[in-house]
Amino acid sequence: MVFDLLLVTAQCGVLTKRMFADDSGMTRQGPLNAPQDSQIQTQTTESPTTEARPKSPWKYNGFLDFGHMLDFNHPANHLFRDRSTTFRVNELDLNMAEAGVKKDASQDSRWGVEFSVQGGKDSASFGYSATAPNVSNANVLRHFGLADVSYLAPVGNGLTVQGGLFSSLIGYDTLYAKDNFNYTRPWGADYTPYLMFGVNASYPFTKKITVTGFVINDYAHLAHPNNVPSFGGQLSYSATDHLNFKETVLYGPHQADTSLDFWRFFSDSIAEWKQNRLTMAFEYQIGTEKVNVSGTPRALWMAAQLPFHRVIAGPWSFTLRPEVAWDRNGRWTGSKQTIKAFTSTLEYRVPYWKTNTIARVEYRVDDSRGSGGGFYRGAVISPGVIALVPTQQMLVFGLIFTFDSR
Repeated sequence: MVFDLLLVTAQCGVLTKRMFADDSGMTRQGPLNAPQDSQIQTQTTESPTTEARPKSPWKYNGFLDFGHMLDFNHPANHLFRDRSTTFRVNELDLNMAEAGVKKDASQDSRWGVEFSVQGGKDSASFGYSATAPNVSNANVLRHFGLADVSYLAPVGNGLTVQGGLFSSLIGYDTLYAKDNFNYTRPWGADYTPYLMFGVNASYPFTKKITVTGFVINDYAHLAHPNNVPSFGGQLSYSATDHLNFKETVLYGPHQADTSLDFWRFFSDSIAEWKQNRLTMAFEYQIGTEKVNVSGTPRALWMAAQLPFHRVIAGPWSFTLRPEVAWDRNGRWTGSKQTIKAFTSTLEYRVPYWKTNTIARVEYRVDDSRGSGGGFYRGAVISPGVIALVPTQQMLVFGLIFTFDSR
């Protein structure tokens, strides 16, 4: 099967979310104008007699991401309930560390490759499914960030084919806090793929329109509910220099029963407007599937966010992000709940040579209502049981150190 072939490739070592700004305009790698290490260059002066050295196509990068989340509920288990990223509270953690190498595909060198390894708290829980078994060796594979090869075919405007483990085509926020406006991710990000394992092909029909198709092993890349792949497509449209749209759909089975009646449909719609120092975006997600249990209920998920990002002056910026998520049947989060959240983030960024130091202070409040909703609070009531309350407030401190050879 497609999945088995890809898994063998990964285990043999071939495994080597700027939403609209990458060459193909397709993958989930953070907001369009989020400051990236590669954008911060130092200027050098060469004498007229110095011979210019050709730039290496290989790029090296890495980062360390430390965070402390002060939860005013003070849960005894130190857990941010129902989360897969930044899920440890009231302790200082290395949330993510990564080192990688990359070579872009281009007309001069048509083969590209990405390879990165990662570790930290955030690498422990993302990519799994609460309703499906794990792939073989999932505990090893979770330490791969990006691991793919690509080829830019000389077809028309350039057809890019990519295979392996690549950034998800779904979502506005990436797995890595350094590439996002906020330190903590929205609910919609934690319950959609951060990475995809499979093959995609992207073609720019015009300067404004890019179309991508993909085949992946599953909705969650570390899950293995069956041997049937999932399929999807994306349309990316740059309406103006300031306004961009992206629509991505995914269709495939996420249960042991692979009958079409039980396939999951998921849609992710994003609009982003940016000008000078201001960026605004809107993301809306909807997912549904009929569950093969008694009564065959139809599970439904919806989530939306409206981030507002403003560069104040120099290294200072701030972001406001209201959001809402509704898991009617508890199929995505594991709990029947409606969540409303608001996050505000103040950032200070210091570039030096090929490094970047990012300091963030964030205030976040989450409110969860419903039969399965709530957040942990206080001491253990009985073995393994901690009280739940509907509201949680947190003060978050993040410190990220990055290196990029570009």
